[in-house]
Amino acid sequence: MRNTFLDHISNTLNDIESAGLYKHERQIVSPQAGRIDVKLGGKRHDCVVNLCANNYLGLADNPDLIAAAKGALGTQGFGMASVRFICGTQDQHRALEHRLAEFLDKDDAILFAACFDANGGLFEPLLTAEDAIISDVLNHASIIDGIRLCKAKRYRYANSDMAKLEARLIEAKQAGARFIMIATDGVFSMDGHLAKLPEITALAEQYGAIVMVDDCHATGFMGPQGRGTPAHFNVIDGVDIVTGTLGKALGGAIGGYIAGPQPVIDLLRQRARPYLFSNSLPPAIVAAGLKAIDLVEENDDLRVKLFENTAFWRAGLDTLGFDLVPGEHPIVPVMLGEAKLAQEMASQLFEEGVFVAGFFFPVVPKGLARIRTQMNAALSRDDLEFALAAFGKVGKSLGVIK
Repeated sequence: MRNTFLDHISNTLNDIESAGLYKHERQIVSPQAGRIDVKLGGKRHDCVVNLCANNYLGLADNPDLIAAAKGALGTQGFGMASVRFICGTQDQHRALEHRLAEFLDKDDAILFAACFDANGGLFEPLLTAEDAIISDVLNHASIIDGIRLCKAKRYRYANSDMAKLEARLIEAKQAGARFIMIATDGVFSMDGHLAKLPEITALAEQYGAIVMVDDCHATGFMGPQGRGTPAHFNVIDGVDIVTGTLGKALGGAIGGYIAGPQPVIDLLRQRARPYLFSNSLPPAIVAAGLKAIDLVEENDDLRVKLFENTAFWRAGLDTLGFDLVPGEHPIVPVMLGEAKLAQEMASQLFEEGVFVAGFFFPVVPKGLARIRTQMNAALSRDDLEFALAAFGKVGKSLGVIK
């Protein structure tokens, strides 16, 4: 039986490989940054331009964050070895939760090991079989999984289709739902599209629904002072619950959170399973998170650089003739269609000194494979010009552009 099972697993892996869907990991042997050193197949590639990190503000190797983390190691220790309600809560955990709540203009916040855990633990404690959740079809996997754990009735609407959303709201109302929650990404990470939060919040007000936004790909750089998509669209009051991460723009380490009304946060402390059964965030991560919020509030320099890079990069790819997903976000997907082509282009770009990754099924639908490039504030104009030259060379060699 055991050999039969392992043979089955091996056959599945072979099918993944033959379809061009196998994901290969390359080892970074330097800090995460705009340029990195990478080891692949025993060969070292130094000073490669990195175009696929979520390191939007370039803070992953920021000396102030590193100093804050080191300081916490000396005064607060290495790890908590406990969950929060037993003996895993330090004063700085609550300090970070208060800072996040203040930053996002919410009553309170609650920390998790990752935003995947935050989304996984959000829905089940708040909603029952009497309620309904209406979810955008392109929502992140963590939202999808969190909704699956909840007994509320589930509805979906086509990506950013407000007519379909309203139809689902009417359907849920007519089915007798007690409470209705609309769940959406603030930024849809595969395409870089922003959710239509003004229309969503208006519909929520009209139909008495709750709005939840996962803002992982926006917090720290979208909107005034980087306060995210609700601030970008000036609908903070219309968004009831915000989830997000410290693992992207706010330092790039790990850690998620939920921010919202006090009763919601209080109930999650009592009932959210990933919170109750996971170790507290390490002190060094918490200290660096506090420092990251200070940095993004203090000035706009990094955000300005990020969006200057985004505009230059998008214009350069467009001039070369690549098929791009339109948008304003630092996520700039280059559409290729087939998984094997995306893998081959990523491989050839790496040989040219550019680190990118192909995205394909099941991360995106079949036939919509792409290379998702991402801008960050650590990239120089020379870096971007170098990368554009590589994209032009490889794109032409593969027949992607003329």
